[in-house]
This record gives sequence, C-alpha cells and structure tokens, in this order.
Amino acid sequence: MLPPRIWFTALATLLMGLPGPADGADIPWEPVGLSGGGGMFTPAVSPADPNLMMLNCDMSAAYLSEDGGRNWRMIHRAQLRTDTRCRPAFHPTDRNVIYASSSGRLKISRDCGRTFEPIGDLRRSLYGEIAINPADPNVMLAGTRGGPCSLSRDAGLSWTDCDGPEGPVLGFHFDRIDGGRTMFAATEQGIWRSSDGGRTWVEKTGGLPWKEIQGFAGGSNVEQKVAMLYCTVKSRDEGGVFQGGVYRSRDRGDTWEPAMGRGINTETKKADQWAYGPIAQYKQVLTTDTRPLTVYAANTSTGFSPPHHDTIYRSDDGGETWRDTFFEDPRFERYNVAPNIVTASTGQCYKGGDAPFGMAICNTDPQRVMLVRSHLQVTHNGGETWFNGDTYPAPGQTPGPGSAWVCNGLVVTTTWNYYIDPFEPNRHYIAYTDIGAARSLDAGNTWIWWDKKTWAPWRNTCYEMAFDPETPGKIWGAFSDVHDIPNDNIISERHGHQRPGGVCISRDFGKSWQHEASGIPARPVTSVVVDPHSPKGSRTLYAGVFDEGVYKSTDDGKTWTLKKTGLGDPKNMRVSRVLLHADGTLFAMICAKRPGQGKPLMSEGVGLYRSTDAAETWQKVNASQLFLYPKDFSVHPQDSRKILVGTCDANWEDNSGGLYSSEDGGRTWRRIGREARQTFGGYFHPKHEGWIYMTLTEGAPGAGLWLTRDHGQTWEAFDSLPFSNIQRIVFDPADERIMYVTTFGGSVWRGPVVPNQE
Repeated sequence: MLPPRIWFTALATLLMGLPGPADGADIPWEPVGLSGGGGMFTPAVSPADPNLMMLNCDMSAAYLSEDGGRNWRMIHRAQLRTDTRCRPAFHPTDRNVIYASSSGRLKISRDCGRTFEPIGDLRRSLYGEIAINPADPNVMLAGTRGGPCSLSRDAGLSWTDCDGPEGPVLGFHFDRIDGGRTMFAATEQGIWRSSDGGRTWVEKTGGLPWKEIQGFAGGSNVEQKVAMLYCTVKSRDEGGVFQGGVYRSRDRGDTWEPAMGRGINTETKKADQWAYGPIAQYKQVLTTDTRPLTVYAANTSTGFSPPHHDTIYRSDDGGETWRDTFFEDPRFERYNVAPNIVTASTGQCYKGGDAPFGMAICNTDPQRVMLVRSHLQVTHNGGETWFNGDTYPAPGQTPGPGSAWVCNGLVVTTTWNYYIDPFEPNRHYIAYTDIGAARSLDAGNTWIWWDKKTWAPWRNTCYEMAFDPETPGKIWGAFSDVHDIPNDNIISERHGHQRPGGVCISRDFGKSWQHEASGIPARPVTSVVVDPHSPKGSRTLYAGVFDEGVYKSTDDGKTWTLKKTGLGDPKNMRVSRVLLHADGTLFAMICAKRPGQGKPLMSEGVGLYRSTDAAETWQKVNASQLFLYPKDFSVHPQDSRKILVGTCDANWEDNSGGLYSSEDGGRTWRRIGREARQTFGGYFHPKHEGWIYMTLTEGAPGAGLWLTRDHGQTWEAFDSLPFSNIQRIVFDPADERIMYVTTFGGSVWRGPVVPNQE
C-alpha cells in the first residue's frame, strides 16, 4: 500500500489526464510537510476496534486514525473543534459511535468520525473525560468545567449533576462485576463511589496519604471476578523516604494501599543535571477491564539515563513488581522506540524529562497503548516496542540524518511560508515554528528535517527565506528562537520576545545553514529579502528585526546597517515583515504592541511603511487609516500602488478588523472583506485581475480561506479545506490550478485555487 501523500499524488496525476475543470475545482485538499512536532493531548482508543484512535492538538484540530495510529485524518473543522482538556469516548461495541468535546460542547458521531452533531443539554463546558458504561452504553459520565461531574441515562440526551464529586475530573470507572451499577469518579481533590447507579456518592480515599490526586484508572473483569482501582498521588520526600506515587484498591475504594513495588522509581535525589526533579511524579495510570492486574504508569525523570529516566512502567501483578518499557533515546542500551525526525536526525531525544501530555489504552486489548507529547508513540505489544505514530520514513530509506519522511496526516505545526525552488522545481521548502525548517527533493512528497550539525543557531523558527536570483542553492533565512510573530501570543505578551535570532545563509539548497552576518543584534529576525538587481556576489539584502527596525546589507549579507529614519516609533519597532517590489519600492510592517497583558494596544509606530530610496528614509503608508493590529500585507505584482493589509479587531468591543485595500499607494483605504475578528492577510492572484484571497487565523469560526473574483464585492469560502487558521498562500508555478496554504497549527495544505465542494 502506498503512503497517503504518494497515493494522493498518484491519484492527482491520474486525474490531471482526465477531463475536468480547468481551474482545479476537482482537486482535493491534502496535508503537506512534516507530521508531528506540536502539542498533542487527550488520546483515546476504541474498545470496539483497537485500530481506531483519536487525539487532540492545542492548535485547534482533532485527528482520527483507523489503522492503529500509523496514518491520521484531520477531522473537518465544521464537524469538530479540538478540546485538549477532555478525552473523547468510543462506544464499547459500536465502532461508528464516538462522543467528543468540540471546544467544550458535547457532540456525537455515528459514522466513525466523519460527521459530528451536537447532543444533550449539558449546561457547562466539558472537562476531563467522557465515559460510557460498557455494561449499559446508555449510562454515561462526563466531567465539566467549574462544576460537578454529570450523569446521563439516555446515551447523552439529558444530564443531571452528581452530588458529591468535587474538583477537575481525572477519570471514571464503571464496575462491570455488578453491571456498572457501582461507579467511580476521580478528581484532583479526591475519589468518590456510587453504589446505586449514580444517585448518591461517597468519598473513598481511606489509606491515601493525601488527596492531591494526579491520575486514576479502574478495571473490573466479570469472568476473573477481579476489580482493581489505581490512582496516583503527588510524590513527596518525607525525611529521605519516598512517599506517594501509585496506589491501588482491591475493595472498590474502601481502602487504598501503596503499589510502588519492586522496579519502579522511588528515588529522592537527582541523578544528574538533566533530571526533571529529585523525585519522580506519576501523572498518568492506565488499566483495562480485560486485564485489571496489568497496569501502566508514566513518571517524570530523576535523571536522563535509565533507571532514572522518564518512562512507562508496566506491572502485571497489580503493582507488586514493575518493569520500565519505554527507552526513547537511541543511545540507551534497551532502545526500543522507533526513530522519529528528531531522534533520527540528531541521534538523541530532546525532552525535559516530564511525563507524557496524555496516555490512552484499549480497554479490550491492554497491549495497545499510545502516549502523546509533541510526538506520538504507540505500542501494539505491551511496550516491547513502540512505533512513531506521527510520521514514518520514506519507502526504501533508513532513518538517519538527511533521511526523508512521509506525511501521515498528523499535521500539528505552524508554518509561515512555503517555497518552490526557482532553479529546481522539485525542491520545496517550508519555514516552520518550533521545528525550524524542512526541505523536499521530490516536490513535496517526502520531507527532510535538518539535524544538529546543519541547523541554524536559532532553530525554533524560520520565518522567511530569500533565494539568490542567479546562484542555485544560495538562500538567506530569517531565524528566531521566538515564535508566533505577529500573532496574539506575542502581541499580548503571553510569550517572551527577548530571545535571540539572526540571518543565516545556505549554499547547499537549505541542507545546512551558517551565521555569517555581523552588525545585526541578536534579536528575532522576521523577514529577509534580496534585491535581484544588485550585483552577484555582493547582493543587497534587507532584514526585518523585531524591536529594532530594518537592517540593510550591500555585501551579500556579511555586514548590516540599521536603516530606520522615519520608520516606526521609539516605543515600537516591531518589524514583522519586509517586502521588496519589482519596481524597487521597499515596504516594512510594524506590528501591534501591548505595553502589558490586558492593556490597550499602542498606536505609536504600528502600521505599514514605504521607502523609495533603498531604506534610507521611510514614510507611513497608512497615515490616513489607523491600523492598531495589522497582521500581514501584500502588494500587487504589477503595481506597487495596490496594497492589501490584513488587520484584527483591537479588542472585544472593536470590529474594525478585516481586509483593507488601497489602489492609490495608501492615500485612501476601503475595507473589502471581513469574516472574523482576526484577518491575517490578503493576497493577489498573479494572473487573474480582481482575484484576491483573504486568510483568517487564531480562532476563525468558519472557513479560514476566502476568494473574491470581483475586487471584494463578493466572497466565496473554501469550505472543503479542513483547517481554519490560515496564514499565507503561494501558487504552484508548474500548475496554475494548485496553491499551497500555510497555517497557524495545521502545517501546509495543497489544494485548488478555487473553492470546491468535496
């Protein structure tokens, strides 16, 4: 079976030879780029079909796998929105039925996750977990935000509050030995039992050293007549003795006893400088009804290497004895985790020793476990081996530095720009948040990540690349250890922006990057452009430096000089993008700034600026139109007087955001589009006059990509594009029917230049 990306490409190639719309409306959307690399949470595995899995990403999308975690499909934004705080629930016997939280609202799917619809009368947002009674699927429990957990007796149609359990829900269990009449609810503040089908609840924490609960799981088997409850409580060093960790109850919660048997980490001192802490915290615990005595527990590290490492412990005797099953670093003697892009490219794992963000187990197959961080690992054999669930090597390649990877659909990263090499069109490049940069040698079918010998000194984010117009393989890049510029995390001071960045150069088609620039302070570089008319070997370049201004080089990027006369304001020099028009006009955007969290946006400096004398002086383009929160801009390829600026609302009461257009160089402006509070930008089609694309980001309630074919008089939504937070677009020079769309959290999508209705 061909990998999804290659299969889609083969299908697209076949379709290109058949009659169809010349504008490409028949082309499906498909994800492009490296999979994984972003925060994933609340995984779940179906007990009716162990190959059916779900998880949520913190960048607005939810994902589903039907082949045991090897390939994934983003659930369309109109069907389900992510919820990283509430685990979905699969029906115990019907694989087609899934309950999930969509941004806090309960929804149900009856077709295996293809469509979802609202269900029930829950008055509060979901939180923690949704659980279905395996013995009677009409009975359900759900955690809610800021209130008690809730009970349904009619498969989620109506809900009543449970009188007893208090605090954020960690998990539930229905005791199958008595048909689920006995049920348990665990929160961060305690554990409660109901013996009468949820009518009354009694706290059951006797024997626990304290009530700081961190994890909970229960398993009950009718045939074996075994019922086990497990919880984890906060670990403490009590006079040099480990206290806390994993506890168990054999009598339905009446009494609890330690389950920290032989083999599990009970250290009270750091083993080395890479330890997460001096004492292991156990944050997740898993078991099943199939085998209640088999239990897994995840820990934080007390050192980098085994036996101090963060791992997944397994016990098959209810916690009497344990063995560690997860060895991610390739240098470990018992290395048993398949390589991902990081471990293959660098020969080591990079993590802080914390426990996973989330774990899940199949209730009917305790051999199947999944864990999520910024990567997904899955085992089908109880921890003997783990495979990488967010990507896999290209066919015929052995993972290592410079190896290529297939996109498996689990796209959870932010991308700023997509490039097709001007000399070799099969070479493609992506500028990323968090993972820096990636390149493809086969027109985007597979992707190569950089490694620690070739990456830039600032490897978190690549914002832009600029290609030498005459020298193949020569590329300048704008790099930073600060991500999200100019999105709201930075604007609203939620992420620090004092970390460094710089301009780097590659002479081998992006394979390796070197820092050779002097004169630019170690600040985030958000943009870099090259003047194609400057002399070969001594190119003129311009770079946008956040909080500093625009820097200019006339010697191929070796030395740089600040050019800010007339640009911005001393209170705001947040340059977020620089653009050089074909006629020589230079533009620079100063993005929004709040002087502190919760404070109004500043008006000083923010806006679009223009220079007609090679950056010596600058003039404000939008002097007649105040933009407090601009995101991005573009200029018509043939006429630098025609400008588009995407802007956001300045606050919740404001509705000034949208897409603004000027056709006279900024003397006058009109808003030509508004579909949400945060418009990222507008982009001209290079061949169709009057065609403009508008992108929405950061919580777009509907479609994030729109097209007008009449200069903004009417707009069409790209409803079939699954992801909503869209940033920029680039057109395929080899196929005018195709464009690439960069996103805030969904990687890159390849699709048609006009809306389709697939």
